[in-house]
Amino acid sequence: MSTRRKVSLITLGCARNEVDSEELAARMEDAGWDLTDGAEDADVVVVNTCGFIEAAKKDSIDTLLAAHDSGAKVVAAGCMAERYGRELAEALPEADAVIGFDDYAAIGERLDDVLAGRAREAHNPRDRRTLLPITPVERASSARPAIPGHGDELPEGVAPASGPRVLRRRLGGGPVAPLKLASGCDRRCTFCAIPAFRGAYVSRPPGEVLEEARWLAGHGVREVVLVSENSTSYGKDLGDLRALERLLPELAAVDGLDRVRVSYLQPAETRPGLIEVICGTPGVAPYFDLSFQHASGPVLRSMRRFGDGDRFLELLDRIRRLAPEAGVRSNFIVGFPGESEDDFEELAQFLIAARLDAIGVFGYSDEDGTEAASLDGKLDEAEVAGRVEELSSLAEELTAQRAEDRVGSTVRVLLEDKTEDGAVEGRAEHQAPEVDGTVLVRGGGLALGEIVTARVTGSEGVDLIADVP
Repeated sequence: MSTRRKVSLITLGCARNEVDSEELAARMEDAGWDLTDGAEDADVVVVNTCGFIEAAKKDSIDTLLAAHDSGAKVVAAGCMAERYGRELAEALPEADAVIGFDDYAAIGERLDDVLAGRAREAHNPRDRRTLLPITPVERASSARPAIPGHGDELPEGVAPASGPRVLRRRLGGGPVAPLKLASGCDRRCTFCAIPAFRGAYVSRPPGEVLEEARWLAGHGVREVVLVSENSTSYGKDLGDLRALERLLPELAAVDGLDRVRVSYLQPAETRPGLIEVICGTPGVAPYFDLSFQHASGPVLRSMRRFGDGDRFLELLDRIRRLAPEAGVRSNFIVGFPGESEDDFEELAQFLIAARLDAIGVFGYSDEDGTEAASLDGKLDEAEVAGRVEELSSLAEELTAQRAEDRVGSTVRVLLEDKTEDGAVEGRAEHQAPEVDGTVLVRGGGLALGEIVTARVTGSEGVDLIADVP
């Protein structure tokens, strides 16, 4: 009797990578590989890397080296592997293979090669935006390149016998799971390299998204988090700019799902109709993950983004008129080339006025292949670090105040985990997994996976304490 081959899969980075890993896991099992939790029991370790910012790339390298030290064969996959390809392979001989997105459909064969010691040359990276037509609506009729998290593309004119095939294997338990809405990005922000290695924007067909939502609900998921590089662009390549507004109520109606959450919204594309659907559809969390990045008009223009602090406050006001308790989070880059002290102060004043529930602060650093890397007006690293520290301190204070403002309100909490002392922890509608605060729920008869209504009685930083009657 032959011994089954074992593979360990390590996922780094964002929720989009989690979806990609679950696709890889399904493909590996289809190819006859058994998944194992630890590298020490694995024949091959696959690291789904992140290549977004310098800290993430360093974490990816450290993880690959640690996997090599386990004695297993090592495969680098994911964004960093796609972005650097042969360059990464040459710089990191500890990796037995570096594979790109085009290799995912044949992952079983790639692992066979690695285990057998058959060398395969890493790919030369290319700008994946060039693989599809510039005009979004022309993409549907074009041959599609490999897009992680979008499953298998069937030959033209061939339909699956029982609806779209879900190519996914859940790697984690719990009642929450990401669901990929689209991949790629058509925006040209000067600081971001993601579109070049993730490609042009491609929406998943609504039927495919719905089928995967039903599949997730059948596997114990109560909340799906829609992820993409830009969820507000969903449907533009399908010829329907209101596709997300139509899809959300259908997702909320999926049997077994209690909550649908949308992430990665572009402020300039957040239309009134979409706001109304998010705020007014039962089962859709009134939650807005808005990518502001800054509040100074000149800095935003330099980033090649739209809006300014006043327009962003108008957007927040429109949201809160419809849903006063809506959750809002955003990320901000400080120290961008040319950012003056006045620009920085304008950003600080915006945060004070915006009353956000969660705030991410990042210091600018040059990224390979981005336009911003060649801009004049670079700030000293120490100045950037100082501004990060100052704004982070302000953000911590402001988000704690926002949490305190919720004391006395009623929240619906999805119970997800038990703390070391046996208490139950979960998230309210205004809190996304991993990136936002949590709610410590007190009361009897609480079961993980259920949604309870609780009254907020206290706060600790961004976290809430709530009691079930």
